[in-house]
Amino acid sequence: MSQAVGNTALAYARVWHVVDARQRVLGRMATSIATTLMGKHKPIYDPAADCGDYVVVLNAKEVFVSGKKAEQKLYRHHTGHPGGLKAINFNDLQTKDATEPIRKAVSGMLPKNRLREVRMKRLLIFEGAEHPYEANIIKQHGITQ
Repeated sequence: MSQAVGNTALAYARVWHVVDARQRVLGRMATSIATTLMGKHKPIYDPAADCGDYVVVLNAKEVFVSGKKAEQKLYRHHTGHPGGLKAINFNDLQTKDATEPIRKAVSGMLPKNRLREVRMKRLLIFEGAEHPYEANIIKQHGITQ
């Protein structure tokens, strides 16, 4: 009898995970989120197949960075015009949009291919503890009730 899971619908079923970002280190949390979005935790993982799960991140405004990264870490982008390099530090970016540092960290940890945007659509980030996906959640990480 074969022990292989195979390409069944049950093997590719998407599970909903919830992660509480309260006082969690940004980089360490982002690596586990990226792994879940890619589906590397499943036995059917294939780099060319989209077999990852949904991830809901709560309390994004309370994420933690170690050391002096809050003041020193810069997020840069270029407008495309001469002299158009723009930079914003972690504190300012978190004040402007608390979900963006987590989104940028996870996006940077995913493979740079066609599946990146598809996987990022399954990442749902909320500033507070309330979210509309309560009925879908199956696994909880870092949640105390």
